[in-house]
Amino acid sequence: MKHGKKYVEAAKLIDRAQQYEAAEAISLVKKSATAKFDETVEVHIRTSCDGRHADQQIRGAVVLPHGTGKTVKVLVFAKGTKLDEAQAAGADHVGGEELIPKIQNEGWLDFDVVVATPDMMGVVGRLGKVLGPKGLMPNPKAGTVTMDVTKAINDIKAGKIEYRLDKANIIHCPIGKASFSEDQLEQNFTALMDAIVKAKPSTVKGQYLKSISLATTMGPGVKVVSNRY
Repeated sequence: MKHGKKYVEAAKLIDRAQQYEAAEAISLVKKSATAKFDETVEVHIRTSCDGRHADQQIRGAVVLPHGTGKTVKVLVFAKGTKLDEAQAAGADHVGGEELIPKIQNEGWLDFDVVVATPDMMGVVGRLGKVLGPKGLMPNPKAGTVTMDVTKAINDIKAGKIEYRLDKANIIHCPIGKASFSEDQLEQNFTALMDAIVKAKPSTVKGQYLKSISLATTMGPGVKVVSNRY
């Protein structure tokens, strides 16, 4: 893959063979963000889990102290008074059964997170084939299946992110924008790492986190010392 001049210049700042302490890695990542837009800073964590086994799955959520820098659109499936509660809490879209054909047939996906009350999961379950592959299916472990829709919406709007293993047993998460200060990014990174360390399945033996790298949307990856965690 051919990279542009800016990427090549940014890559020169980084020793690909070296693992950096988190603070230095964040500093390098900020310096390597050269795109014309405010790039997202992402963490990629390779684990030694085997997600094919239910007892080695990792899935949860954490509220980043400084948010993600992104405005998140929330869709809430609810009924009765919970619809009004969701609207009052600042949900971008609220509804019930009537939204199913809009999503299924019209391909409407103008939202980033889906929250559902438990009594609506029978309805939402019909959207599994659409929402599942996009990682949008509400899940109790992520706090998105709940009767407390106000707390769920507030947490999401405040910068709550979900983490989970992909098919290659890697976790990918945003921790902010390149325009964030180094301190803000470091605090967000620490909050995420603390949550992932706590989520270690008891059945995983040996080194849990094989590698950790930080990168901006368009920038080169920077390796972080992984045996700290």
